[in-house]
Amino acid sequence: MDLDKAHTLLTSKTPQFNTSSNFNQAYRQKLIENLSLDSQGRPFKIMVFRGSPKSSRKSIRFVDELRQEVAAIFEKDCKQTPYRCIPKGEKRVLDAPRLRNDYYSNIMSWGMNNILAVALGPELYLWNSEDQAVHKLLQVRGGNDWPTSVTWSEDARTLAIGYMCSNLQLWDVESSKLIRSLQGHSGRIASTAWNGHILTSGSRDKSIINHDVRAANSLASCIKRHADEVCGLKWSTEGNRLASGGNENLLYIWEASKMSSSKFLHRLSDHCAAVKALAWCPYQNNVLASGGGLSDGCIKIWNTEKGICINNIETKAQICGLEWNRHHKEILSGHGYSIRENQNKLCLWRYPSMTKVGELGNHKSRIINLCQSPDGITVISAGADETLRFWDVFGPPTAGAGNSMVSDLQGLLSFRTSLLR
Repeated sequence: MDLDKAHTLLTSKTPQFNTSSNFNQAYRQKLIENLSLDSQGRPFKIMVFRGSPKSSRKSIRFVDELRQEVAAIFEKDCKQTPYRCIPKGEKRVLDAPRLRNDYYSNIMSWGMNNILAVALGPELYLWNSEDQAVHKLLQVRGGNDWPTSVTWSEDARTLAIGYMCSNLQLWDVESSKLIRSLQGHSGRIASTAWNGHILTSGSRDKSIINHDVRAANSLASCIKRHADEVCGLKWSTEGNRLASGGNENLLYIWEASKMSSSKFLHRLSDHCAAVKALAWCPYQNNVLASGGGLSDGCIKIWNTEKGICINNIETKAQICGLEWNRHHKEILSGHGYSIRENQNKLCLWRYPSMTKVGELGNHKSRIINLCQSPDGITVISAGADETLRFWDVFGPPTAGAGNSMVSDLQGLLSFRTSLLR
């Protein structure tokens, strides 16, 4: 009744208290009567049971039935949308003899026509994923030259092939004929990227060339900003920006409209090794992921609008490839050499937290390249152990946005092995 006194008793450490009160005896008696008697002067009945045991049991049964109904709905939802799991192993393994153990090369591309192009030493093969038919497109004569870069055009009608001896060719795959050769480089062409009718190539001669394949004189612009080999190139989905990575540990962001002036948008120097692995986020236009080589081992997420690193993950292994999941907010990294962990592994990371979802991989040597299927479900890893391994790690897509569920049957291991040639 005396709140000030009660507060003092609860909070004060003094053992003696003044027991005097400002409330007189008449006030206390009136308060007791109002709290203990009803309006007719009769004592209140406290804790009186009202209602029969029968009605009580009925209400309890109603609550139990409600709980059972909720549990049934939850169980039904779980059966319809089981949690998505990481596959235990590869879906398919293809033998890839003479696949070169070269970190800087990009020898694999999966076109919108569902055909995988892969260079094996001096030869280039086409593998049709629908009927598993294999066709040899070309073979380079002589022991000093071989394909070092393979990239399908966006419409999958043309295949661009860069070579060790600085050649750059365009092939019509349907007719298996060479369309034309593009000039301008004087060193190995290990990276190429398409942007509509523009083919961009990066070379060991430190230059980036934009080729307009419609023109007789295809050289649209030549940029020499990198201080070492250009080993990574990737155009954004909108085609307005280009990311280029170099062996001098630098990452450049270029605007398409200003490339002829050789003026870059950003020069990013956070990596400590070669920047080969590049991937633009499919659901955030200005976000780019980059991966560093052995001395770096970091995946960096960039805001290319501001030129700042918004996340950095130390994988402790050489990063040879990055692929975004188009169906779930995830990114997959392929790794090579390591002195600690993740060696020769594929690691799946949840975006934007970049927490590791899981890892997989049966390669006996480092992963050289990654690429994904046109439907965005399957990822192929090319390993220095001369195998191509297919992983159904990205799908299938789900109805709910941001949902990461898929059937547990997707993770079953297949031991089917076939020769690529």
